[in-house]
Formats: sequence, structure tokens, C-alpha cells
Amino acid sequence: MHIDWAALGSVFGVSLVVTVALVGFFTLGIIGLTKRESASEGGGGAALAVTGAYACFAACAAAVAYGIYLIVA
Repeated sequence: MHIDWAALGSVFGVSLVVTVALVGFFTLGIIGLTKRESASEGGGGAALAVTGAYACFAACAAAVAYGIYLIVA
């Protein structure tokens, strides 16, 4: 039995980076929705916060859909 350690390390590294990026995007989306509430009380900027939050959530959904595609294909 032969284990390709380089390939295993590569998969680990890529999955670690993608996981941290997805968590970061989701966190930015939550922060954007939180900023929307505070921006609506204090003046403007609510539309930009909501747009950024939805863009972050869309990036997360696209990454999950691509992962499912890779598993199924």
C-alpha cells in the first residue's frame, strides 16, 4: 500500500483554505446584515451593507453548489 503524501497534503491545504474563506464570507454576510440595522437607524449606507451581505451569501452558496457538483460528477 502506497500513500501519496504530497497529494494528501495538497488536498488538506486546499480544503483548509476554502473552509476558512467560506467561513469568512459567511461572517462578512452576517456583519453586513447587522450593519444594515445600525445604518438604518443612523442614516444612509443600508443599501450598500445589504448588497455586500447578499453578495457574500451568494459566494457561499456558489461554493457549496460547486462542491456538490464535484461530488456528483
